[in-house]
Amino acid sequence: MEGAFSGPTEFAHVIRAAMACAARDGWPSMVWSDPSFEDWPLGEREVIESLQAWAGKGRRLVMMAHRYDSVLKHKPRLVGWRKTWDHIIECRVCKTLDASEMPSALWAPPWAMRRLDPVRCTGVAGLEPQQSLLLKEELDECRRQSSPGFAATTLGL
Repeated sequence: MEGAFSGPTEFAHVIRAAMACAARDGWPSMVWSDPSFEDWPLGEREVIESLQAWAGKGRRLVMMAHRYDSVLKHKPRLVGWRKTWDHIIECRVCKTLDASEMPSALWAPPWAMRRLDPVRCTGVAGLEPQQSLLLKEELDECRRQSSPGFAATTLGL
């Protein structure tokens, strides 16, 4: 999972491989950022199994999106997993940024992935410390400007 990727197939492979690596290597935390997560393979059984293997005490996941409509409609496995693991997941909505300005990225120490062109699904992934630090700073700023979103449960009256 090092280097450039191009196209939706390679992008999905990078996400699957990252989730498997997170589970195998016990990444303590991850930050996911995307305007909608529409084309992330987060509804796939393989990805959810990796997330299930990763989840546990001391783990932390921050998800940031401009909107979660696509996740709620098309990724029921992720929605169910999110309900189970609500205590380790923080979901945020970044409305202060235009959707086109929001980074499409996955950051986890010591690895990072960023789509440079989300429309064409091109980007880079790897262990380069300087790029990882710059991405982390950008994601931290997005988080500061965000608010809670994508609740694990909805309360009705």
